[in-house]
Amino acid sequence: MSEQRAEKRPNVRIAKPYNDEAIERSVLSILRSGMLVQGAKVEEFEAQLSKYIGCRYVIAVNSGTAALQLAIDSVSRSKQGGEIITSPLSFAATANAALGCGLTPVFADVDPETFNIDPDNVNEKVNDKTVAIEPVDVYGLPADLGKLGQIAKRHKLAVVEDAAEAIGASYNDKKIGNVSDLSCFSTYATKNLHTGEGGFVTTNDDQKAEHIRMGRSQGQSSRYNQKILGYNFRMMEICAAIGLEQLKVLDNLNTRRRTNAAALADGLEDLECLSFQRVDDPETHAWYMFAVTVDEEGAGMTRDKLVQRIREQGVDADVSWPTPIHLQPYFRERFGFKEGEYPIAEAVCKTVFQLPVQPFLTDEEVQRIISTVKQILKN
Repeated sequence: MSEQRAEKRPNVRIAKPYNDEAIERSVLSILRSGMLVQGAKVEEFEAQLSKYIGCRYVIAVNSGTAALQLAIDSVSRSKQGGEIITSPLSFAATANAALGCGLTPVFADVDPETFNIDPDNVNEKVNDKTVAIEPVDVYGLPADLGKLGQIAKRHKLAVVEDAAEAIGASYNDKKIGNVSDLSCFSTYATKNLHTGEGGFVTTNDDQKAEHIRMGRSQGQSSRYNQKILGYNFRMMEICAAIGLEQLKVLDNLNTRRRTNAAALADGLEDLECLSFQRVDDPETHAWYMFAVTVDEEGAGMTRDKLVQRIREQGVDADVSWPTPIHLQPYFRERFGFKEGEYPIAEAVCKTVFQLPVQPFLTDEEVQRIISTVKQILKN
């Protein structure tokens, strides 16, 4: 029996978690202190995030999924059996969090150029059971929060924004996290601002903030004083320490992402078989990922074959969501979704892939990405 070989890891990485000596010193000091969970560092992290984003409240938790579930619960706790309108073009956590709160996810299709949820389709889906709208800032590009906010206001709904990939992005001169009723971020290891694992919720609403704080700690308003159903969704002190140091350089890192994205777009624009996510103002995009769609006929190969060949050349291309949420086996079996129900999202999932845009790429590595893709497609 022949030994299976693991795929060689490309040396131009699609993500590289931030680390420096200050983070290492802070983590070591926390380990030595013995105070490991949700203490002074978490409070400081929340305060600095609130200052950076411009919102009143930040509640740190142990994952982006926890952030979504607590935020959704804060607007739906008395509305079991209701519905939440969201995008099928996302990670399953977007819909799983709604299910965890007793809501049914109702999908609306996406814009074919921005890949974000289509407000007109959202408006068509609103009914008496709708509790909230849950847009996703796909790859770090803010959704059309203005139109979605107007729909929500007209129907007295909440907007719970899945901003997992959008830290540092903006909409109408406001940082994401200070636009929607509630915004939920992930600080997973690959994100623009990472804590290894973690997340947080932002809001300007006093009552929702208090509900989410209690929800992350078994529903307690104080120790052993449980007022609501809650969970153990607390953030570790070590995670907060990792995130705190990055906040000092986050804007600089995101600026480098934008520079890399501009170089990639310029370098690849003459390849007619490739299209890029439409971005009207690159300064508003967090550039978590640089997303490209491929015309497979024009390229002479499938998307998956192209990604494979790029990776074989040492460049870490990736496909984040090869299957939209509604076509995942669980959702097909439970809700009976079929192919063709959300044709735009389905088409994007079949043709989109991501190239490295992370801030630690050198100029030479950016040019290597460009030349690799061009060589493969032109040959």
